[in-house]
Amino acid sequence: MPLNTLIFDVDGTLADTERDAHRVAFNRAFAEAGLNFVWDVETYGRYLKVTGGKERLRRFLDDHPQHQRLSDADIARIHRRKTDLYVEIVQSGAVALRPGVARLLRAARAAGWRLGIATTTTPDNVEALLRSTLGEEGERVFHYIGAGDIVPHKKPAPDIYTHVLQALAADPADCLALEDSENGLRSALAAGLHTVVTQTDYTRGQDFSGALRVLDHLGEPEAPARIVQGKDCGKPVCVGLEELQAWWEEAHAAKSTRPSA
Repeated sequence: MPLNTLIFDVDGTLADTERDAHRVAFNRAFAEAGLNFVWDVETYGRYLKVTGGKERLRRFLDDHPQHQRLSDADIARIHRRKTDLYVEIVQSGAVALRPGVARLLRAARAAGWRLGIATTTTPDNVEALLRSTLGEEGERVFHYIGAGDIVPHKKPAPDIYTHVLQALAADPADCLALEDSENGLRSALAAGLHTVVTQTDYTRGQDFSGALRVLDHLGEPEAPARIVQGKDCGKPVCVGLEELQAWWEEAHAAKSTRPSA
């Protein structure tokens, strides 16, 4: 069968939410909780390599024992407040979809392709982002949304992608994942998905070995993207269904001609 399903990560892939939304919400939650530290842009980027907000905060505290120790319940409470604050930021209209995302979603829906989301950010975060950027019916653009603590292990484990594939009753061979980070790429590849990466300022320079292409974004007709890793590196492109189909077919053809062990 031809490519017929796209599965998107959210933070960094659908929208560049990390620096000016998630980070800001964390810092506001820290201040409300009376914590005496702030995550600047560099610090947040360093701990962004830890998947999951609660896990990120725990790792930071483990690395900085001079700060107040927090129980798991304390961390969960702060993270819930951070989610509320993030939703407020997104609902204010402060976050936009990345270039080419809305265009690609419209094209995929029009062509009858299935769309899924595979993320371990909270469902409230996803709902707020989709409604703010795609309208009140934004969630209905996707056939299935896998979000939050619904799987045992977060990226780079394949659990969330495996869960979404099962929910869509989809064969990974017929699907393509879109990610922005090394952890996301590893998660998708481990679930058997060919993957295209649109890197961000935070993920630039990570190891994207195994991606079909790495781009700076998906591009718009008046402002094309640039392929930064993979075949045709340096080429400007406005990524549409034809490009994704061609890259997917290229990967399948290469796999079929690879000698067996």
